[in-house]
Amino acid sequence: METNLPDKLDDMINTLNARFFERDSEIEALLIAVLARQHILMIGPSGTAKSALVMELSKLIKGTDYFQWLLTRFSTPEELFGPLSLKDLEKGVYKRNTETKMPEAHLVFLDEIFKANSAILNSLLTILNERYFYNDGSPVKVPLMSVIGASNEYPEEGEGLDALFDRFLLRFEVDYIADDGNFISMMKHSGTDEPAPVMTLEELIQLQEMAERMVIQDDVYTALSKIRNELRDEGIRPSDRRFKQSLCVLKARALLQKRQSVLMEDLVILEHSLWETPDQKDAVSSIVRRHAQDAVIRMLETIQHEANEMLQKAAQDKSEEYGLEASEKMKRLKEDLNRLRAQYEDRSVEIEILLHKVNAMQQDIILSTMYGDGEAEKGPSGIFYRM
Repeated sequence: METNLPDKLDDMINTLNARFFERDSEIEALLIAVLARQHILMIGPSGTAKSALVMELSKLIKGTDYFQWLLTRFSTPEELFGPLSLKDLEKGVYKRNTETKMPEAHLVFLDEIFKANSAILNSLLTILNERYFYNDGSPVKVPLMSVIGASNEYPEEGEGLDALFDRFLLRFEVDYIADDGNFISMMKHSGTDEPAPVMTLEELIQLQEMAERMVIQDDVYTALSKIRNELRDEGIRPSDRRFKQSLCVLKARALLQKRQSVLMEDLVILEHSLWETPDQKDAVSSIVRRHAQDAVIRMLETIQHEANEMLQKAAQDKSEEYGLEASEKMKRLKEDLNRLRAQYEDRSVEIEILLHKVNAMQQDIILSTMYGDGEAEKGPSGIFYRM
């Protein structure tokens, strides 16, 4: 990996977490969306710092053009895409002046996104999906990286906004601060200091390229297929396009974790992507999380199974030779657990618990082979050996 660039992502996360309380998941998701060049939707009541968070993010990336707008039922295309050029109009050319407007922005925040009316909807969909804006009938490539949409509520059925809703690969529900301590800290925080840029636009582009190069292991593809089938059993059918797009989100998460390949645990981000309606969220989350945790759980279960087998054999074969062999194997299992703990920091507690168990088992094996027949005594792991 290019030196220091992934560390700058940590700096951005730390800066934003210091300013916004109880927004860890949203901050991570915003960075994943930008790295993956995908769009993210934030649903929640007014006053939950949705726009402030995105604006602060844009300030941390020097050189980005940022556009923000509040949509209403009466919003016009001019507000988003720029006014018609009068000079060109005199020549019969129907061309917009897009300077400082959405077609020239890298990051865009659209508040009350579902208030978009038919007059602007088609152009908005084209920009979001194809990254083109048709000006005077000619397609113009836009520099857009991510659109962050916000709304106080989900779109209602029959409003014709299904296509717009589908353009947002990640969807998050944002609520008010829950913890009293965090609420008081938020009240005390003035938020007047301007954040210093952490990286440049060029560095962000390098990070996006790094994310694209991430390797996806075969077991991740297999898990995605299983998730797809399990979702179908629940009557949930994300499109093939959504599954395909999800790969870049998985890669971006792996980069954020400073890895060079996508692991099973990265699948967890898809609990915010694979549902179609809010009532499907819980089912999707349950299925996705089960597969995302499979990797760690499977490795821990395998290690515990091997340790149990060695301990049972040691209770029968009390030879010093086997004791040394089993102790050496236990040592390797502990090394595997230490590697897992470094790799999966968010799972360190359960890994630490098993590490203590394996330590105790190793001591039991040593005691079991040191002493032959005698009175039964309870070893450190709770297993009886003869003394």
